[in-house]
Amino acid sequence: MRILHFADLHLGVESYGRPDPATGLSTRLVDFLRTFDEIVDFALTNDVDLVLFCGDAYKSREPSPTQQREFAKRINRLASNGIATFLLIGNHDLPNAVGKATATEIFDTLAIKNVCVSGRPQVCRLETKSGPIQVASLPWPRRALLLGKDESKDMDLEQIKRKMEEALTRIVEAHARSLDPSIPAVLAAHVWVAGCRTASEKMVTIGQDHALLPGNLANAAFDYVGLGHVHKHQVISDSPPLVYAGSPERLDFSEEEDEKGFYVVDINNSSSGIRSVEYAFHPVSARRFVTIEAVVAQDDLDPTATVLAAISQRESQVKDAIVRLHITLPSSAQTQLRDNDIRNALSSAYHFTIARQTEDPVRVRLGNMTAGELPPVEALKAWLETKKVSPERVRTLLEYGEKLASSDIAETG
Repeated sequence: MRILHFADLHLGVESYGRPDPATGLSTRLVDFLRTFDEIVDFALTNDVDLVLFCGDAYKSREPSPTQQREFAKRINRLASNGIATFLLIGNHDLPNAVGKATATEIFDTLAIKNVCVSGRPQVCRLETKSGPIQVASLPWPRRALLLGKDESKDMDLEQIKRKMEEALTRIVEAHARSLDPSIPAVLAAHVWVAGCRTASEKMVTIGQDHALLPGNLANAAFDYVGLGHVHKHQVISDSPPLVYAGSPERLDFSEEEDEKGFYVVDINNSSSGIRSVEYAFHPVSARRFVTIEAVVAQDDLDPTATVLAAISQRESQVKDAIVRLHITLPSSAQTQLRDNDIRNALSSAYHFTIARQTEDPVRVRLGNMTAGELPPVEALKAWLETKKVSPERVRTLLEYGEKLASSDIAETG
């Protein structure tokens, strides 16, 4: 049994894009569809039995008809070629009211062969080219469906979060008990897992959103646990594999260093009847994001040459990339920058922005001296005089200032 696991497609993100003259589509939508095509092409040419999509098909809960059309085209390519496709509902897919439909539910409504959509916790048995497989689902949880109004009306946010986590854990345990152990089984979940890392490399702890501990999901009844919601691909645990596929396309500069792609999972039967699992990450050609830092010194005689040198060092990465150039320079050098030369050096980029930050030594002058040349209390007194503070207020503040200056705090910090 071969499974392709991906998530967080986010069709509709158009940041850094522009209208494509040939199609009228945003060039960034074209980027996202190109990586989606890489995933579909791999599935079609590498004997994949099941495509497991773990949530967030679109950026918005109300995608445009064009975005829905392009998504459906690619799902149809999979389904019409006999590849079972499982679509989980993520938080970006949810409508703003419980009774409203999600954009992906149309596949279930039309009863598209080989496509299953899950917007509620359930266990689906899917038929594939290599036999049946069980897919247990944990879509992004809606409080209204897990906790009744009477149950949560007197709870604070922390209590509600804890109750949600308990409810989700019970659902996973119930899924595991309902499985047929003789048939391969996977869990598809769109959730926070405590301890995972986001695209910015920060560790996610249990905070405002409900988050499950790895042990709540890593049930031995599952051969593989495919996760969505976090955009950085990572393996949380190995037994069973608990894996975030990440997003297949970079959304912004917080994902600049992240490799993008999908996971391929092989579930194998041994002669003893015990199943083994192998999985590997496969990268896609996502659009590069590149940050260039250029620092101009106070005594730099040719600031433009310094900036161009910083760009030249990253020349091979700039072509067709989304680039941001940060220039740190003294204010006196602002007028010495040759903007056209800098823009020309970035002309091969797909998109670029230039930001300037001036950094001059700050020395506050108090009369004929700077603040750094005066004792602390004298500096405070001179500063208060420049602010025209009333004599009574000056006496009070100087009294506190003298106490602070003579304290251990002043000596240590």
